[in-house]
Amino acid sequence: MPTFTIVPTVNDIHTALQELAPDSLAESWDNVGILAGSRRQTVHRVMVALDPCVAVVNQAVTSGCDLIITHHPAIFRPIRQLTAENPEGPFLLAALRHDISVIACHTSLDSAENGVNQSLAQGLGLTALRPLAPASTNPDKCGLGAIGRYPVPISPEELISRIVSFCRPPWVLSAGKAPEQVSCLALCGGSGSEFAELALTLGADAFLTAELKHNVARWAEEAGLWVL
Repeated sequence: MPTFTIVPTVNDIHTALQELAPDSLAESWDNVGILAGSRRQTVHRVMVALDPCVAVVNQAVTSGCDLIITHHPAIFRPIRQLTAENPEGPFLLAALRHDISVIACHTSLDSAENGVNQSLAQGLGLTALRPLAPASTNPDKCGLGAIGRYPVPISPEELISRIVSFCRPPWVLSAGKAPEQVSCLALCGGSGSEFAELALTLGADAFLTAELKHNVARWAEEAGLWVL
């Protein structure tokens, strides 16, 4: 990442982010990049957040931030009106009212080398990592999800212990029968229902994701895949 010798602009920050999570890695249905504000605005402090909500804007104002970078986009689909009554309205209006610009890095950061999925996989101790669904650009290192192996197989209980320690979730739900050992683990940060079958095809003993549809959980039980 570049080191700025002068106060950067929103555009400078966005350009720097392209080295970490290029917009070109985002899925076609996604909406990433500069979503609100001015490219020419100078940036002294930045707030990073998962979700675009008014509480984030309030904290950014208190902290003197000029830019908010969120993972989930503040504008996901085209909007015809920007009012306080729209789901997107309160956050965007509050940000613009306080002269705060907004950038989103969503599936671009999910697919990036050393992005969300690789960081999760490394945090759980996996090696020999590769993308679960490779991107068209740099497919060996970029893509949605990740799959890797444990040098020494671990027990299902140990996997759950690692998930709890690294991710600190309020709970861990599972479906399907746990294997005796986990050698190969596939994962997808965020909603990963569409990758469960791929994980099984690629030989995963278990599949970890943040969100799973009910019918996919039932499928996993029948198919013999342990999903968490």
